[in-house]
Amino acid sequence: GSKFSTNSAFATFNPSLTSRLNIGFTQPLLRNRGSDIVRLPITIARSRMKATELTTRDQIMRLLVTAENNYWAVINARESLRVAQENLKLNDASLKRAQRELELGALSPLEIYRPQADFARAEINVSQARFRLIQSEDVLRRQIAADLDPDIRRLPIRLTESVLPPADDKEIDREPAVERGLAMRPDFRASLVNLETDDLTIKQATNSLRPDLSLTGSYSASGRGGNFFQRTNVFGGDGGSSSVIKMTPGGFGDALSQTFNFNYPVYAFGLTLRLPIRDRAASATLADALLGKRLDALRQRSLEQSIRQEILNAVSDVESSKASVKLAIVNRDLAQQALDAEQKKYELGVNTIFFVLDAQQRLVEAENQLVTTSVQYRRNALTLLRSTG
Repeated sequence: GSKFSTNSAFATFNPSLTSRLNIGFTQPLLRNRGSDIVRLPITIARSRMKATELTTRDQIMRLLVTAENNYWAVINARESLRVAQENLKLNDASLKRAQRELELGALSPLEIYRPQADFARAEINVSQARFRLIQSEDVLRRQIAADLDPDIRRLPIRLTESVLPPADDKEIDREPAVERGLAMRPDFRASLVNLETDDLTIKQATNSLRPDLSLTGSYSASGRGGNFFQRTNVFGGDGGSSSVIKMTPGGFGDALSQTFNFNYPVYAFGLTLRLPIRDRAASATLADALLGKRLDALRQRSLEQSIRQEILNAVSDVESSKASVKLAIVNRDLAQQALDAEQKKYELGVNTIFFVLDAQQRLVEAENQLVTTSVQYRRNALTLLRSTG
């Protein structure tokens, strides 16, 4: 709406009030046709957000794997310290027995150096194992954010998991594990979402190369209102001013009434055609989209192969560590029995202290091997869980 006032003596409406209603539409017929094309930027943004969520989930999963590996590093260090302390006790008992026998004259002075050396080496091993445990606990405290507060930092860490793995003799089926990994791995699912995004980008670039043919239509209605002055001598030859015969009052309501009663309608229809002649920018965008999809497809294929190989290797490592733990338990039991036998022989005077110390050393090695293989089984099982998503 508008209002116009003048001091002209020839104005018929003064003030002149006008109103106008315009309605129009543009319907694309080739380029940007359809609701899918119109909503395509939103669809692409949602697809990228989904891919980002999957990537974030994969990063969180890797952080969890790192945290649990730090946990098992503390378990490994704790059990290694326990084995070293038990070895120190055995060597301490052997050294005291050897010293007693030396005092009684039952042992040659040349035989005392081996127990003393083994005891000193056992003390060194205990000291080193204790400091490795301290370092592993410091790493774990940092992992769980318990390293900055002095009151929290001084609290002891009590780990509840057992070092020995659970007795699970069931063999892992390889192909179902691979299928489960391809269905659940966030990074692989993100690669599939990226391919969908590439298809949407190609669709968007292809749309920009189409001719822009649009059907346009419009409708307009107008009205006039205001004080109407009926004059005489408007076109008189003497140049005098006109005289008002009659004044009909009016207002903006008259103009609106004429507009919305559609007293003076105007219709218009048309076709608009714009041709993308040699649109190098749109062609380059389409070429980049096609190339990007090709690269993402190759990456997705390579990732699928890597995941498959990773899962197969993880399954093999878990099965191998299971067998290693069983053999380590058997080796530990045999080493314990061999030590008991050598001690009985030594007490009966059949052999020397050398064989007893050698059996003790083999038992310590068997204990350490059992701890190492058990922790490695836990880590391999963790790797399998991460590999299968």
